[in-house]
Amino acid sequence: MKRILITGAAGFIGFHLASALKKRGDFCIGLDHFNSYYDPNLKNARAAILKTQGIDVVHLDICDRDAIKLLILKHGITHVVHLAAQAGVRHSLSHPDDYVASNLQGFVSILETIRHFPSIKLVYASSSSVYGLNKKSPFSVEDKTDHPTNLYGATKKANELIAHAYHHLYGLSVTALRYFTVYGPWGRPDMAYYRFTKQIVDGEPIQVFNRGEMKRDFTYIDDIVKGTIAAIDLGAEYEIFNLGNNRPINLLYLIQLIENSLGKPAIKEMLPMQPGEVMETFADIEKSQKMLGFQPTVPLEEGINHFLDWFKQYHGLTTRLEMQLA
Repeated sequence: MKRILITGAAGFIGFHLASALKKRGDFCIGLDHFNSYYDPNLKNARAAILKTQGIDVVHLDICDRDAIKLLILKHGITHVVHLAAQAGVRHSLSHPDDYVASNLQGFVSILETIRHFPSIKLVYASSSSVYGLNKKSPFSVEDKTDHPTNLYGATKKANELIAHAYHHLYGLSVTALRYFTVYGPWGRPDMAYYRFTKQIVDGEPIQVFNRGEMKRDFTYIDDIVKGTIAAIDLGAEYEIFNLGNNRPINLLYLIQLIENSLGKPAIKEMLPMQPGEVMETFADIEKSQKMLGFQPTVPLEEGINHFLDWFKQYHGLTTRLEMQLA
């Protein structure tokens, strides 16, 4: 049985991962700062569900090294999955200091803490954003990642460089997972699919950047969790993996799927390309297939319906939508 500490456990991926690890018999404890980047009520609801499953989520800042050391010692932690981070491209344009504090100072804090426990294996969240202006498609872990388009991607690239330095200096076991546009139930409200859904339901216009001529490698949360668990079990000394669906989807098609499921058309506000965005993300998952046995199985058409079923239930909208469409 592994004994796993998850940072950002009340977040979207952390919540699903903790639940899956517990169900398969691992010991799991989480920590989260419960900040207000998006509605803390959603994070509290996730943490409450984990509590019913026997998983504690401690309210803790990742920069509090002494408190994290105590958690590691108290619970005999064997693995750390570091998911806590300041996410979002748009937010990085107006709040750069949040990314420096969480994604750089916070990341170093985690590494400095666990380097004193040489047997601990670290798996951490990187991002497809590291590929930045990369022109080659699909994106391979062998491609250059030194031309970021936004600060968020730059901090994630910095994480990979810093992690390599700690591996080289201290022999720390580190595995980076470059996640590609993760979606699903209990997702983040700042993500496009969630934001579009809410705006369509509320009758508000949705902002469609680059007139919808963008593609994203939407990856369902269950597939991401399976890939992350496979990386935990591999316990590599140093690796980087892509975890994506290997199937880029046009943004307008995503909107169409949401419209069809809700039975309500979107009011589209067609806009030019947003600063910091890229035209396409597309994961080359050959390495992940070979080393992790990773094979995404949930197509967007199925996964978005799972999300919408949850969205209606969580927001109490089933009756409301039925009345609107009557």
